[in-house]
Amino acid sequence: MQISAAIQHHVRAFLAGNPDEAILRWIFGSVVMVTAIVLAADLAGMNGWLGKPDPAAEVRRDTPSPDLPSLLPSIPLPAIPDGDKRLTPRPQADGLMAKPMGFELVGGGRLMATGTITPGISEAFAAEIAKRGDYIKTVVLNSPGGSVTDALAMGKLIRDKNFATEIEPGKYCASSCPLVFVGGVERRVGDKAILGVHQVAAAGQAGSLLRDEMNVAQNISARCQRYLGDMGINLQVWVHAMETPHDKLFVFKPDELKSLNLVTATSTSPSATPPRSAPGKVRS
Repeated sequence: MQISAAIQHHVRAFLAGNPDEAILRWIFGSVVMVTAIVLAADLAGMNGWLGKPDPAAEVRRDTPSPDLPSLLPSIPLPAIPDGDKRLTPRPQADGLMAKPMGFELVGGGRLMATGTITPGISEAFAAEIAKRGDYIKTVVLNSPGGSVTDALAMGKLIRDKNFATEIEPGKYCASSCPLVFVGGVERRVGDKAILGVHQVAAAGQAGSLLRDEMNVAQNISARCQRYLGDMGINLQVWVHAMETPHDKLFVFKPDELKSLNLVTATSTSPSATPPRSAPGKVRS
């Protein structure tokens, strides 16, 4: 208490004995000095002059804040060695393929479905079918994949409507897109077209969130296996998917497409592709 009283006395004496301008200069000088000290400490830390940072602190700083599981929750399984020649790098979606899937009705009752299967796109697909289902015979896919839930919904609707599915020559259907493809009652894959699968993927989180992601991933895995079985597809397809790192694709060979019942018809050729001109051409 005596120390506190003495400090108060000195402060009052300083304020009484100095004009306002002097007090303001003193306050300004103190602020400048503190700012200089803080900047010097930051500079020293950036250049390592204060020694190595605490690794635990770095982890805490760099760890992302908890978030919902991303588009395709991960299922960590042993990865196929990089030396496996069956694997190919996962295509990078760009341009039209990176945009939400669009739908275009062309000649021959062909509905072109091109782009990423974004969350909620199955509703747009269902609306397209409701408007033009009487004219659609085949859903032609060209997609890098995306939302598993939407892919399942699209595939089920295709099967309910007895549509065929097709991947044109040189095009590709990857990731969750094959789930849409197998919904076709007839399934065709063109020459040099790619039908590829891999693990569903997301950035892992620590602690309880990781456990939540694992629960979601296991649920999705069970749903996909049941769905493939219902569609008459050999479940070895899902085994290949779960063995393949998410940054690569397991691309099925022509003989595997047949043996695993992924296709029901022989490959189409570019010359066999119907023309794309039709009065009812619509882009969604």
